[in-house]
Amino acid sequence: MKALVFQGPGQTAWQDVPDPGIKDAGDAVIRVDAVTICGTDLHIIKGDVPEVGPGTVLGHEAVGEIVEVGSDVRTVRPGDRVLVSCIASCGRCGFCRENRYGQCRGGGGWVLGHLIDGTQAEYVRVPFADLSVHPLPSAVTSEDAVLLADIFPTGYEVGVLNGRVRPGDTVVVVGAGPIGLATIATAQLYSPGRIIAVDLAESRLEAARAMGADATADAAEAPEQLVDDLTDGLGADVVIEAVGVPEAFEQCTRMVRPGGHVANVGVHGKPAALHLEDLWIKDVTITTGLVDTYSTPLLLRMMAGGKLPAASAMVTHRFELGQMEEAYDVFARASRTGALKVVLGGPTHDEVSVVG
Repeated sequence: MKALVFQGPGQTAWQDVPDPGIKDAGDAVIRVDAVTICGTDLHIIKGDVPEVGPGTVLGHEAVGEIVEVGSDVRTVRPGDRVLVSCIASCGRCGFCRENRYGQCRGGGGWVLGHLIDGTQAEYVRVPFADLSVHPLPSAVTSEDAVLLADIFPTGYEVGVLNGRVRPGDTVVVVGAGPIGLATIATAQLYSPGRIIAVDLAESRLEAARAMGADATADAAEAPEQLVDDLTDGLGADVVIEAVGVPEAFEQCTRMVRPGGHVANVGVHGKPAALHLEDLWIKDVTITTGLVDTYSTPLLLRMMAGGKLPAASAMVTHRFELGQMEEAYDVFARASRTGALKVVLGGPTHDEVSVVG
C-alpha cells in the first residue's frame, strides 16, 4: 500500500510500505476513506517530537471501513464504517479506568503516527479496537466525522472542560486555527458571556467570527487591552492557549483574571516562561493535557442530532489520498493558502438508510 512516511526532520515521502495485518487479538485493520493532517504532524516533521522514529507512517485521525478484526474484538466487525480515534485505550490500566486514556499505560494513549504506524495511508492497524474506534451513523458525513477524531474532543476536553468554562464567563481563545475553532464551537455549549478570539491572521479571525466568537483581536496589537476594556480591567475568566508557542502562552497569563483559569492546549516545542513573579498572588489555575477522547461518543451523538456546528465548515481544501504531499504543502503554508483543515479522500455518505 501507499503511506506518508516520516524519514527524519524535514523529510517525508508518499511511498510503498507493507500492508498492515493483525498483530494482537484486539486489533482491527481499517481501509482509510478519509484522513486529515494535524498541526502535531507538522511538529513531528520539524523534529519537535523525537519519539517518532524514521520509517513511521504519520497520522492519527481517520474514517474508514473495517476489513479485518482480531479474535477478541466484539463491538465492531468487517464492513462497519468507523471513526478512528487519535487515542487508543487498553481499558484495563489505572488511567483508563479513570477515563484518562491519553495517559494509558497498557499500550494505548497517543500511539498512532507516534509510536506505531498511523492513519495517513491506504490501510491502518488500530490496537484495542473495541475502545479505540467508534461506529458511525450514516447521517454523519466522513468530513464531519474525521474532525471528531482529534480537534473537537481536544478543544472540548483540554480547553473548555479543563478551563472550567461556565455560563456568563469571558473566554479568550488564543489561536484561531482548527483546535481554536473547535474550542470556540464547544465553549458555546456552556453559554459564556463572550468569546474573544486572538490570532495573527485575519482569515482565521474571520473563521472564528463565523464559528461564534463575539469579538476578535490581532495578536500583534495588544489584545490584552481589548480584554481589559471588555472586563473593566479585571481580565478573562478563562484563557485557552491553542497555538503552541511561548509568546502565546505568556500572552494568555497576562490576560487571565485573579482566580481564573489558563488552559494550555497547544503543542509546545520550546520552553515558555512562567512568570510566577506576577502570577503567584493571583490564585490562577494553569492546566495542561493530552486529549483523552472520552467525550467522542457524546460529541458524535450531538453531531448526529445537529447540536454541533458542522465540523466540515472548517475544511478549506480537499484532496485525493494520493495527493498527500501536496496537501501537506498547502497545510504547512496556511498563512499564504488560508488552509484550516485539509481532508483527503472521504466519500460523502449523504444518504440515510431507513430500515423497516
